[in-house]
Amino acid sequence: MDIFSKCNAFTSAAEARAAGIYPYFHALESMQDIEVVMEGKRRIMLGSNNYLGLTTNPEIIEAGIKAFEKYGSGCSGSRFLNGTLKLHLELEKELADFFYKEAVMTFSTGFQTNLGIISSIVGLGDYVYCDRENHASIYDGCKLSYGKRILYNHSDIEDLENKLKNSPEKAGKLIVTDGVFSMRGDLCKLPEIVALAKKYGARVMVDDAHALGVIGKGGRGTASHFGLEKEVDIYMGTFSKSLASLGGYMAADEYVIDYVKHTSRPFIFSASITPASCATALTALRYLKKHPEIVEQLSEIANHLRASLESRSVKICKSNTPIIPIYTKDIITTLSVNKQLYDAGVYVNPVLPPATPENDCMLRVSCMASHTKDIINEAASIIAEVLARNNLLGNTAVIQ
Repeated sequence: MDIFSKCNAFTSAAEARAAGIYPYFHALESMQDIEVVMEGKRRIMLGSNNYLGLTTNPEIIEAGIKAFEKYGSGCSGSRFLNGTLKLHLELEKELADFFYKEAVMTFSTGFQTNLGIISSIVGLGDYVYCDRENHASIYDGCKLSYGKRILYNHSDIEDLENKLKNSPEKAGKLIVTDGVFSMRGDLCKLPEIVALAKKYGARVMVDDAHALGVIGKGGRGTASHFGLEKEVDIYMGTFSKSLASLGGYMAADEYVIDYVKHTSRPFIFSASITPASCATALTALRYLKKHPEIVEQLSEIANHLRASLESRSVKICKSNTPIIPIYTKDIITTLSVNKQLYDAGVYVNPVLPPATPENDCMLRVSCMASHTKDIINEAASIIAEVLARNNLLGNTAVIQ
């Protein structure tokens, strides 16, 4: 059989293009902001992970320019060899201080961070317990490890305990969960997870990609939100969201960081974060520390959007984060509604299988701290109008 036969048989993208509802690869022609120019037209941006709105901050942009001028365009090597800059060390030190952890190491992308941590920590004979709605990078990190991956039902503590109970007592155990789940915007049940970890001798790793800058004291994430900073063994996060850059980090005890630095293939064999990306992440972190009120601003604007949608009878998923899913049922309806919103000037993200069950698709709406109430109200009106046109408004405003 020709190895390309699967490529020839893949027709779903072509079918969506032919139907005029293909939702991907729209080209931005402006900065990532609350309003963007996308394919020649103004769109209200409600589909970005730029939670704190810092991608357009002049101070952060200037830091990237200065790093480019001082260090050049790239590092041309891995951190292991010639690719470590003083900037990298400064960023890691300040992140460790921010999270009250002994040490931090940085990776070139968020996806690579989960690959690098899990594949290094979880070895042959070890067990890794993974929430079914964890990010794809966690799934792939489990695949790359030599350990046994055990899936538990989403936020189902009873199911997790059953899985832990039925595992070998002497096996190494790591529970990995998103802090804020990226599609539904709900929080993990961290207190219960920590209690089970203590009971069954497991370690806990939290993916805070969508929690940094969003929840916790001063935006410190999920463990801070629950007051469990000392109980979570590994924090993982990214720079591509609240910190307006590119890359990822691991925060943990120093001996754990030292082990991963010397055994993680995705870390050792990848080029380091570029100077400009490192400088912008560091400056964004400093901005967050200086302006912790921006986290509350984000929460306020997210609450305003929820209220605006609910007042217009839009069915949303209950959450306490800037991620607000709107349920749209099946794939074709979701793609059609998404296209209608795009044409009406609102950009949101469709969430389709395998990220959701086939008839439980949604539109993922997300806020930035820099959104204004006027922009939010305009977007909410457009969303309600399009949903009404498709018979998707309802009397029950909030879905638990």
